[in-house]
Order: sequence, then C-alpha cells, then structure tokens
Amino acid sequence: MKKRQITLLASAALLMASGVGAAAPASHTGVTHRVSPGQSIQAAVDAAQPGDTVSIAAGTYRESVLITKSGLRLRGAGARTVIKPAADTARAENACAAQGNGVCVLGTAEQPVDGVRIDALAVSGFAKSGVWASGTDRLTVQGVISEKNGTWGIAQQRSTRSVLAGNLLRSNRDAGIFVANTVSEEAGAIDTHGTQIRGNMMTDNRIGATVRRVRNLTVQGNMMTTNCAGLFLVGDESKPRAGALTVRHNHIVRNNKACAATARLPEIQGAGIVLTGTEDTLVESNTVWDNVGNSPFSGGIVLFKSVVGTPGTDNVIRDNVVLRNATADLADRDSEGTGNRFDANMCGVSEPAGMC
Repeated sequence: MKKRQITLLASAALLMASGVGAAAPASHTGVTHRVSPGQSIQAAVDAAQPGDTVSIAAGTYRESVLITKSGLRLRGAGARTVIKPAADTARAENACAAQGNGVCVLGTAEQPVDGVRIDALAVSGFAKSGVWASGTDRLTVQGVISEKNGTWGIAQQRSTRSVLAGNLLRSNRDAGIFVANTVSEEAGAIDTHGTQIRGNMMTDNRIGATVRRVRNLTVQGNMMTTNCAGLFLVGDESKPRAGALTVRHNHIVRNNKACAATARLPEIQGAGIVLTGTEDTLVESNTVWDNVGNSPFSGGIVLFKSVVGTPGTDNVIRDNVVLRNATADLADRDSEGTGNRFDANMCGVSEPAGMC
C-alpha cells in the first residue's frame, strides 16, 4: 500500500473516532406508548417524545392529563376510554388537575405547544373543562366525548390553527365548545389564523358554542340542539374587534332550554345564532328551526349589541333557512349597528318587519 493511501485511511479513522464527518444520527421515529387500566396516562405522556402516540385502552382512568410537549398524540378506544377526576381531588397531581380540568395542552406565547392531537376518548365530570388548551398551535381534538363538566366541554384561549371536529359535547354547564382570546383579562381579539369548529354535536349545554373575541375562524357543519342557545359570536369595544368569522352549513334546532341570568348576561332561551358586537362576519346557508323563547336573545338569527354597548358592523346574514323561531326568525335588535345586511333568507317573521 502506498504511503498516501495509508495516510488517508488513518485520517479517516481519526475523524470517525471523533465523530467529525460521521453520518448524522437518525431522527426520532414515533413510537406508541400503551396504557391499560390501572396504569398512569400521565406517566406515558411524560415518557413520550415529540412524534409519539400514547394509546389508551378501554377502561376508566381517574386522573388529569397535562401535555406540554409538541407533536404528541393522545388516542383512546372511543367512548370506552373514559377519563374522570381522581378519587382524591384535594390532592392535585399536576397543574391540569389543580385547575379542575381533565386533559390540558399548555404552552406559552413565546413557545406554543405545536401539533398535539387528542382523539377517540371520553372526558367526564371535571369541575372546569373536559379539554382545556392555552398557548397552542395546530391542536386537533377529534372524536372526543366531553360531558357533564362544570364549565366547558372543550375550551381554548390564546391558540391558533386549531381543528375541533367530530366531537360530542353534552350536558356541560356553560358552552360545549368555547374559543376565546383570553379568559383572564380584557384584550383585543386574536387572529386564530383559521381555527375550525366543524362537524360537532352539541346538546344539552347552556350554549352549544361560544366564540369570543377572536378573528378568522370558521364554524361549519355542526349540529346544535336542546341547549339554551345554539351559537354565540361575541365581541366588544376592544381593538382589534372580534370578526372576520364564517358560520355556514350548521343545523341549529330547538335550543329551548331555559337558563337563568348571570352577572354578565340576561336569561337565555330559544336562541339560534346570536351576534353581539362583531364585525365583518358571514352567516350563510344554515338551517335554524324551532328555537322558541321569550328572552332578549330569543329568535332564529339575532343581532344584538354587546353587553358593553358596542354595535355590530358590516355583518352579512344570507341564504339561511330560518323558520318557526320565536319571537322572530330574523331579529335586528342592534339599533346602532351599521352596514349589517339580511339577504335572501327563507323566513316567516322578522324584527323589524320586511327582512323576510
């Protein structure tokens, strides 16, 4: 062997030994962490890395689950996988339990938790929310049953590009789905960059879904029935204003439960879609039937100035089928609103007359 060849081989051996010039290590490929009844979901989440799945077998699990890592998937076996509060609720095992929530996905504005997926499980009986998210991006919650929780079924704040799809929200004391800018302070609407609420069933809640102080969000293809109200779109005087929302192809039927007044809102009954203080919102091609009540919000599709008196502007309500609602199918109770339009809706009674 020639001297030059020996020198090159020796140099290569030294580089490999030091790691310089070696092939990059393989990236982490997702693995599945399996959890069976009697085992801890949280322990599996803590052991998981981004890209992993925590697969939860059928059974009842008494704990709260906190996710603070990006790229995790929490997957159950459908309605047979049930997460309930721990037997000893006085001993909070994590921040999620301490706040009274079932499953939490928590990030920050500086470091949002990205790409978490929660699907095919049931969450029931928590003091606050079944599923709670804050500081997330691209969160997906799908095929989840969230019922009998003290406030919300699925709720989020300070989050973007979420998909909340194909869930059953039932018998929660406030909204089945709640999406807001923030729940802890007064602030302008945030841009959700296209959050979607689609294909969900919301029944026997106080409100089917509440969308509060956000922009660029779509509510599409949902069924809302037997709540006190189907859908509330809420804005106020903060800047930027809530708006640029799209509500289409929803079925909002018989939301006739009676809910007592609160410190913030009067009584609610028989309300289909209510817009309060929003701007540039499109409500089109929905079916809104048989919502009957005698509260300030009662009716099929109702414009109402916000609780702080801010009028709605440039909202468009068109091509909806709005029938057999009372006290009216279409109601414009926002006397100071400007640029609001009711176009080509099928309806029987309007306030004021002439919009049908």
